[in-house]
Amino acid sequence: MMVGVERLAIDSAGDLGARAILRVRRRLIPFLALLYFIAYLDRVNVGFAALQMNSALGLSPLDYGRGAGIFFLGYFLFEVPSNLALARYGARIWIARIAIVWGLVSMAMVLAVGPASFALLRFLLGAAEAGFFPGVVLYFTYWFPARERARAVGQFYTASMAAGVIGSPLSGLLLQLRGVAGLDGWQWLFLAEGLPAVIVGIVALAYLDDRPRDARWLPPAEKAWLIETLSAEHDRSADAGAATLRSGLWTRQVWLLSGVMFLIVTSGYGFSFFLPQIVKRLSGASDLAVAMWTAVPFLVAAIGIVVVAAHSDRTGERRWHVAGCAALGAAGLAVSATVAAPIGAFVALACAAIGLYAFIPPFWSLPTAFLRGDGAAAGIGLINSVGNLGGFTGPYLMGWMRSLSGDFRVGLGVLAASALCSALLVLTVRSRQDQT
Repeated sequence: MMVGVERLAIDSAGDLGARAILRVRRRLIPFLALLYFIAYLDRVNVGFAALQMNSALGLSPLDYGRGAGIFFLGYFLFEVPSNLALARYGARIWIARIAIVWGLVSMAMVLAVGPASFALLRFLLGAAEAGFFPGVVLYFTYWFPARERARAVGQFYTASMAAGVIGSPLSGLLLQLRGVAGLDGWQWLFLAEGLPAVIVGIVALAYLDDRPRDARWLPPAEKAWLIETLSAEHDRSADAGAATLRSGLWTRQVWLLSGVMFLIVTSGYGFSFFLPQIVKRLSGASDLAVAMWTAVPFLVAAIGIVVVAAHSDRTGERRWHVAGCAALGAAGLAVSATVAAPIGAFVALACAAIGLYAFIPPFWSLPTAFLRGDGAAAGIGLINSVGNLGGFTGPYLMGWMRSLSGDFRVGLGVLAASALCSALLVLTVRSRQDQT
């Protein structure tokens, strides 16, 4: 009889926890994913704007690559301070602040008149957006137990792929507005895709809650279960020393993961910022058709993200999932650089997209497994800021290589080598971090 009562209690607790997680997932992920969709679109829509903007502003391939990538220098400088501010002032206010400011700066891109102003506005956009992605990763540690985080990050991160799937044809259509109200198509693109960030940022002030204890929409029993579960998990941290600001910034594992992130981001943004131009070169199609074709790699990558994140959570394994994705990205980029047939090169680019983007959810389960408190705010911010310097390096290398060779193939080979190094480096991360 006693065994039956205990089993009923366990089942009831499990059902309560499942309901709480489901309710949190439904409340937070769609809204934050919408914000990330807008953020990612505002970050990479410069790739589509380049189809008209480069000639309008007199940008060489090197000018464009340098200006597109300088976004990440601003991102790097303000990333850790932004994440620490989020931890101090709360996610609701800080995420809303980030969204509103980045939307205004994105709309201001219409004021660019040459290489210098283009680069300056891209730098300011990076500074404005700094802290959003790592802030959400940190925010998820307040709401999701470790075993649920890869799936949560994966569902959130698919918004970046939606920005490619939906944003690609949308950007293509906006480019067709050349001459309307005296503006060029690329200017309409920045205006129309920057305004939603301001609107949704204002909504975030009323919609988001900082922690479970503030959530009026959680039933009392579910709220109590979530608070107790997360508190117990925090107390069981395998490395209590990783809760301080100093340990978050100076732990060897944090710097290893920063290197892993830097190498894959170098490949990822070199790929995404030049993908429309690569597709244009392969197909010779119109700007609108190029935008439609460019959506395909992001669509297949979105499927890959969901599958990889779910499998990583189900098995509890992280490192080999990360390494396997990086290796797939490297292989796809290498094949696209060597295959002569346009259709073969395009298929290889789609395979590369799966690896480069499905990498992210299991990767972020590695640092959140051992960082806590101020250490998590600082460490996650540091990994993302150092890693996203690759967002400057990748586009810069692609622009430089194209200027030297007149083709994209050499640059794609360099991006493939970077992704392969990322796969090898992540295998040096201590295996105990695989268990979350």
